[in-house]
Amino acid sequence: MATEDMPGEHRELLGPIAEFVRKRRGKLGYTQQQLAQRVGVGLRFIRELEGDKASLRLDKVNQVLEFLGAELAPRALTRRDTTDA
Repeated sequence: MATEDMPGEHRELLGPIAEFVRKRRGKLGYTQQQLAQRVGVGLRFIRELEGDKASLRLDKVNQVLEFLGAELAPRALTRRDTTDA
């Protein structure tokens, strides 16, 4: 599913994560296959993560992010976020 086809909350969260993973992997000079092997996840998972798949296992997302020197963290909703639901 492309980022523009996702509901707003998924797009806001997964788009930046997918972009971060793609850019960081590129800076490190890894192919998707190499990153998957180094992190210990499947190639399909890396492809889905970088492709903005709307549902992914958070433990695996965190595993990839930790390897790349980042982590997921909660973000407080703004007033606008809570009234649009």
